[in-house]
Amino acid sequence: MHGTVRRVCAAGLAVGALVTGLTACTGEAEGDAAARETGRAVRQACAEGTFTWSRVTERDRLTGVSALERLGKGGGRLHNPMRRVYTPRPSVHADGPAPSAAEILFSFGKKTGEIDSDARTLAEAGGDTWAFTDVRLPAPELDDGRVVPRAAGEFLQYAGVREVSADFRYTCPDGRTVSGHARNWTVDIGGLMDCEEKADSPLAREAARHSCEPAAPGRPGH
Repeated sequence: MHGTVRRVCAAGLAVGALVTGLTACTGEAEGDAAARETGRAVRQACAEGTFTWSRVTERDRLTGVSALERLGKGGGRLHNPMRRVYTPRPSVHADGPAPSAAEILFSFGKKTGEIDSDARTLAEAGGDTWAFTDVRLPAPELDDGRVVPRAAGEFLQYAGVREVSADFRYTCPDGRTVSGHARNWTVDIGGLMDCEEKADSPLAREAARHSCEPAAPGRPGH
């Protein structure tokens, strides 16, 4: 039985969390307030600018893997839970005052094809309709949509995401520029593999290193 992979993929289904510097106390210092007001004014002056994207890359990342589980003839349900090995977190960084993270991710989504290329602005796209621009939603759950093996073998379940990242340059109408970097994820991947067979993808090979190799925690005797 070869590894089975399910992929949950639809335009705009990349979600995650982005920390944006929340203030937990009152009595803000005058200097901080002035700096924030200045930054707001600069962002307003730079509205309706243009994005240029470069070094766009994508990479499948293993997010969770279960311990090895042996099944006899006919297979059956696997019970070992997946443990998280990586948590995808969309992020946006800029070297100066820039549009909101949602606006940057909106432009990035258009660049990667997660958002319709003819959607002109975030507002015209329906605000938070596009999940790719949502900077608060959590990473996908690990144990959703499990596959049930129907044959004997030494099995493990694994999960992953496809991450996309890129550098950007934002040019204001007056010619000023801001550079930065954005990252998000676009595909929720789930897989099943038999440790007795050769792994057929980079994610499966990484999962095998966690649970199939002799020294792995999931092997008998460890």
